[in-house]
Amino acid sequence: MTGNLVTTPNLQDADHFYAAFVATHAGLSDEASELLNARLILVLANHIGQRSVLEEALDLAKASLTPTADTAGHS
Repeated sequence: MTGNLVTTPNLQDADHFYAAFVATHAGLSDEASELLNARLILVLANHIGQRSVLEEALDLAKASLTPTADTAGHS
């Protein structure tokens, strides 16, 4: 399945984006921060719009998890 997901560095002014991302989370509870991340993902998924690209991104993200990441914090 190839949806033409861009996996090479493509973010203009990455440091500025990272700083803005961190600042957006400042002062939020862990729960609110997780909700913000979920909403951001949905906004960006809507912008991308192409299901094959989104599914490729989901597969890539899941494959990048460490073997214990799915059990971290779930005792």
